Amino acid sequence: MENWDVIVVGAGPAGLTAGIYAVRSGLKVLMFDEKLAGGNISNSPKVENYPGFTEISGYELSERMVFQCKTLGAVIHDVEPVEQVKLEGETKIIVTGNATYQAKTVIFATGSHHKNIGVKGEKEFNGRGVSYCGVCDGTFFKDKNVAVIGGGNSACTTAIYLSGLAKHVTIIHRKSSFRAEHKIILDATSKPNVDVLWNTDVEEIKGDNQVKTITLKDSFTGKKTEFSVDAVFVQVGEVPNSEVAKVCGVETDDLGYIKISFRQETNISGVYAAGDVTTHPIKQIGTAVGQGITAALEAYNYIQNLSVKRTVLQS
Repeated sequence: MENWDVIVVGAGPAGLTAGIYAVRSGLKVLMFDEKLAGGNISNSPKVENYPGFTEISGYELSERMVFQCKTLGAVIHDVEPVEQVKLEGETKIIVTGNATYQAKTVIFATGSHHKNIGVKGEKEFNGRGVSYCGVCDGTFFKDKNVAVIGGGNSACTTAIYLSGLAKHVTIIHRKSSFRAEHKIILDATSKPNVDVLWNTDVEEIKGDNQVKTITLKDSFTGKKTEFSVDAVFVQVGEVPNSEVAKVCGVETDDLGYIKISFRQETNISGVYAAGDVTTHPIKQIGTAVGQGITAALEAYNYIQNLSVKRTVLQS
């Protein structure tokens, strides 16, 4: 059984940053990811809101993070999903399909995945007019006509943000009322360039190299129409990748996000969480990086305190 100071589960921006800071603190670090290291940003055609880069592809940014993490000395096992975690006591056990590992601390940085609407063309046009993040991709569609799919807080807040960039924003909701908070609804619907199509389902997304139209269906009459649009922002919710942590006792909220303190601590001593899997309200690369830094330095402090306690007990 291999022994480590820190095991990081998840190798996106939060996990990679945690790995960088933990290694630089002199800790022995092992990282796992069920996919290739880099996280969801690897799929972003362009990133224009990360400090230091006017424009960079998500793939290049993630590759730089991976390279830096490995160069400093962190060991990354990508495409090696964690199957079981045991967090009782000072020694934490991580089990994958390949081996069993143990560590003094664990950082969960497993991220989340966007809910899809599951229609034809959604997957094909992802990154070519289909987006799941208004803040990330809104500027690519300045002075264009865009659609926001959904009826909750995320859909309305995305519409508000896009209204300052796009020529026109159409919120498409399959029901007759929003699930969003009252003030957010008012803020969204009061914008002069925002309107709403109620009781409407998206049946297909069409285009050539980019999205051109979407097929809409009236849920009452069944009538189908073609709607011209330059981009589709899908905002029907996210699902945190927290199941592995949850089943071993890490506390989550009602939506499945891992509860954290301002020091990234979970309810289990020596266990931390960072990034989109946590209850932190802002899901951006920059906030994930900041949380990863905090988690790594808190893990370092925890390990130092363990060492002091053992020295005292031995004396």
